Amino acid sequence: MELPQDLLDLLRRPSTCYLATTMPDGSPQLTQTWVDTDGERVLINSVQGFLKVRNVERDPRVAVAVADPDNPARYFQVRGRVVDVTTEGAADHIEKLSQRYFGTPYPWYGGRDQVRVIIAIEPEKISGMG
Repeated sequence: MELPQDLLDLLRRPSTCYLATTMPDGSPQLTQTWVDTDGERVLINSVQGFLKVRNVERDPRVAVAVADPDNPARYFQVRGRVVDVTTEGAADHIEKLSQRYFGTPYPWYGGRDQVRVIIAIEPEKISGMG
C-alpha cells in the first residue's frame, strides 16, 4: 500500500507519533516515539531489547498514529506489519531524527553502548482525520 503524500509530509516533520504493539497476553502497549519514512514504509528508531522491540519481534502487527504538530486534530492512522528490524544505519538514523526533533545531536540517554534498531512498518490500512 502506498503512503499518501500528506502522510509522507508528516512523517518527514517532527510530528507526534504513537506506536501500538501487542503484549504477550494480548493487551495493547502504547509508546510515544519519533517517526520517519523511507518513502514506502513507516520507520521507528528504538533500542534492542526495549519492550516495543520485543513485542514486534513476537507479533509484527502494529498501529501507528501520527499527528500534525501544527494541528493535532489532523492525524493519520497506519495499521500494518513490521517487515524488518535492523541495526544497520540505526545510530546515524537516531542522530538524523534528533536534529529534526531537537535541532541538536542525540543526547544518548541510555548511553552510547545501547544498540539502536530501525523498525520498518509496511502499511496495510491507512485512515486519517482533518
